[in-house]
Amino acid sequence: MSIARYTASLDTTIVNAFEANLSTRASGSNMGYADSLEIFSIYGQTSASVGQSQELSRALVKFPISSISADRTAGTIGASGSVSFYLKMFNAEHAFTLPQDFTLVVAPISQSWTEGTGLDMDEYQDLGYASWMSASSTAAWTSIGGDYLTDQNYEITFPGGYEDVEVNVTDLVENWILGDSGGKFDNHGIGFRLTASQEAYYSASTGADTGSIIHNTAGATESYYTKKFFARSSEFFFKRPFIEARWDSRIQDDRENFFYSSSLAPAEDNLNTLYLYNYIRGRLVDIPNVAGGEILVSLYSGSSAPTGSKLKMSVGGGTVAAADTDVTGGWVKTGVYSASMAITAAATPFEALFDVWHSGATDVEYFTGSIYPEKMPTYEAAPTFTKLTSLTNLKRKYSTSEKARFRFFVRDRNWSPTIYTVSNSTNPTDVIHSASYSVRRVIDNWNAIPYGTGSDFSTYLSYDKEGNYFDLDLSMLESGYMYEIRLSYYNDSIGDWQEQPQTFKFRVEE
Repeated sequence: MSIARYTASLDTTIVNAFEANLSTRASGSNMGYADSLEIFSIYGQTSASVGQSQELSRALVKFPISSISADRTAGTIGASGSVSFYLKMFNAEHAFTLPQDFTLVVAPISQSWTEGTGLDMDEYQDLGYASWMSASSTAAWTSIGGDYLTDQNYEITFPGGYEDVEVNVTDLVENWILGDSGGKFDNHGIGFRLTASQEAYYSASTGADTGSIIHNTAGATESYYTKKFFARSSEFFFKRPFIEARWDSRIQDDRENFFYSSSLAPAEDNLNTLYLYNYIRGRLVDIPNVAGGEILVSLYSGSSAPTGSKLKMSVGGGTVAAADTDVTGGWVKTGVYSASMAITAAATPFEALFDVWHSGATDVEYFTGSIYPEKMPTYEAAPTFTKLTSLTNLKRKYSTSEKARFRFFVRDRNWSPTIYTVSNSTNPTDVIHSASYSVRRVIDNWNAIPYGTGSDFSTYLSYDKEGNYFDLDLSMLESGYMYEIRLSYYNDSIGDWQEQPQTFKFRVEE
């Protein structure tokens, strides 16, 4: 898996707005159980001797960083530097005026706070904590409207006003994970507010905050009312705020796609990567005395078993004339090892190659596999990229507690198989090097997991001897609905992605 989602654990809205009587401030109100979050600024709804009034609303959200940390410890997500974290918030439509051309500041909160159980976002009659003045029943905010750090702030612009939020908060999350063990700050969540220049103007004669009103001489003399996001208690499963972890967990095993070196190919394209999967009693475990260290791989030719001397290989993909006969591989993750190499075809190409994985000092053999290399194909014209894809292990129904592997069989649309006098139990599958998946809810076409074809490779398919596949944590999908998997393959001939016509449907239950 290369995607994980962590839904907000706390959220609320805090305000210093007027109640309906336009005289009493709602600075003690709480909206912790409301199904939306609200950010606004209202200028000049009332006036007094001190000038036009200021009314502000801010949103507070906290995420379960302890769950992210536990998943990292368990190896579910990668180490620091290999994972990107994205904050996702979704616009909530409403009947009120929606501001345009505004900017929200997302800033870490510097002290703990209580979510509260308030619901009233109209009359502000539900009192409790957190509120505009207090973080909890025992602690007031140092500054009214919440205490925020100035480090690792993010600014998000909303040209039309209706946009969702997707912002890379990797540095912030990594610091939260470190916490007291070396991070810059503990996890108290983040606050959403308009910039100081867009929150309403107010000038106090004392030059300081007055009661629940913020002294803000750089503020706006126009209103920004009102931006709403869905909260964690929303009935809309996919629109609750979450942090999404994305990383590259692809396995790119060329055992079924092994090519001899070609003078037409750049060095990197002549390299083939092989994997060793050490399954013991049905689970992946590290090889004793290898663990996270080095492992050697040698290649031999033969018809049914390794024979003769070790073949020469290149680890850089270039000439192999003076290359080594052992390639050093390494640990990928628990029980999985890989090694990359290039090899030149003999005058008479080998029928088979055998990869022998072994130790260095004691030369203990761990595993012997087989490879059937091919010559690098060449073309007289740009190839037509038309494929037929099937999902070979699809079930009708999955549970939200499952982590499933979806495996695909791919062939050319105009494939003409070799006819054997003896039947073969398996047909070779084409391997798609650049393939991506998405998952949509069928009833409304909601894009539950969009294609992730950027630099983090989060929805790319892996491949091995049996073809392309990906793993998916089904808890990311709402139960009680049918979903469909869509695939997109990158076509080098046109330099773009092509969505495949085949889709694969399944239902998710509790």
